[in-house]
Amino acid sequence: MSAEIAHIPVALARCVDLLTPAIVNKSKPYLIDATLGLGGHAKAFLTTFPNLKLIGVDRDSKALEIATAGLSQFSDRTHLFHNTYDQIDSILNQLEIKAVDAILFDLGVSSMQLDQADRGFSYSQDAPLDMRMDQSQGMTAADVVNTYSAGQLADILREYGDEKFAMRIARRIVAARDEAPFTNSTRLVDLVREAIPAATRRTGGNPAKRTFQALRIETNDELGAITRAIPQALELLDIHARLVVMSFQSLEDRIVKNFFQEATTSGTPQGLPVEIAELAAKFALVFNGSQSPSEKEVQENSRAASVRLRAIERVAA
Repeated sequence: MSAEIAHIPVALARCVDLLTPAIVNKSKPYLIDATLGLGGHAKAFLTTFPNLKLIGVDRDSKALEIATAGLSQFSDRTHLFHNTYDQIDSILNQLEIKAVDAILFDLGVSSMQLDQADRGFSYSQDAPLDMRMDQSQGMTAADVVNTYSAGQLADILREYGDEKFAMRIARRIVAARDEAPFTNSTRLVDLVREAIPAATRRTGGNPAKRTFQALRIETNDELGAITRAIPQALELLDIHARLVVMSFQSLEDRIVKNFFQEATTSGTPQGLPVEIAELAAKFALVFNGSQSPSEKEVQENSRAASVRLRAIERVAA
C-alpha cells in the first residue's frame, strides 16, 4: 500500500468547516497549506472549491513528490514549494501576493516520516539516527547526540521531552559516545532504557519516546520555526481570512495559544469606557480555547488522538 493511499488526514472535515467561511464567497481565494505533507487536506480543499488556488509548502522532498503527483489534476491551481513554513512571507513575495484568505498548519512529524524506518524518527525500529524532515540539509539527530555537551543534551531532553531523568541519560550518552559514536536508533533506545530506573520503565510505554521527541524537535528547530511562522501567517491574512493550526504536543500548542491570545487582546487601557479604535484587536478567536477530535475520529485514525485545533480570524486591517 502506498503512503498516499494509507494516509488519513487529521481533522479533515473540521478544517474544511472552519476555513469555508473565509473561502466560499471569494471569487479567487488563496489557501496556504503550510505543511502540505502528502496533500490530503489540500486535495479536499481543491476539490470542494473549484475556484481555489493553493500555495503548498513542505520541507520534506519525499512528501512533496508524493503530494505533487497526487495533486497533478489541480496543477493549474497550485504553487508547491520545497521550503520551511517560516518562509511563507518570502514565498508570497515571490508570487507577488500580498494577502491570502486561509492558512492551514498541521504541525509535528507526519505519519509517512514515522512509518519510513530509514528516516530514524521511530524508536520502535532500528534505523540511522537521522530525523531530519528535510534530508537535503542540516544536522542529523546523530550530530546532536555525538556533539552536544551533557548539559546541552539534558536541557533539550528536559525542555522538549519533559524527561525527568534528562541528566542521567545525557551523561550516559556522553560516556557511551567516547567509546563509539552513535549511528543508529537501537543503541540509543537501549541506553535510554538502561538509564531510567526499573520502576519507571514499567509504566508509560517505551521510555525512549521522550528522548526521541526531544531530539526530533532540536534537529528540525520545530519550535523556532513555529515561533517565526505564526506571526508571518497572521500578517498575511486578509480581512475575514482565517488561520487554523493543528498541534500534536503541548509545546507547539502553547506557542500557538500565546500568539493567538496576544493577537486578540485589545490595546485599549483597562478601565476606559470605550474602545479606542486604533488600539482594538485586529483578530478574533473563531472559538475559545482548543478543540479535540471526536471519539469516532480517534477510532478511525489513531494519530488524531493528541491533536489540538485552534482557529483565528482577522477582523480589522
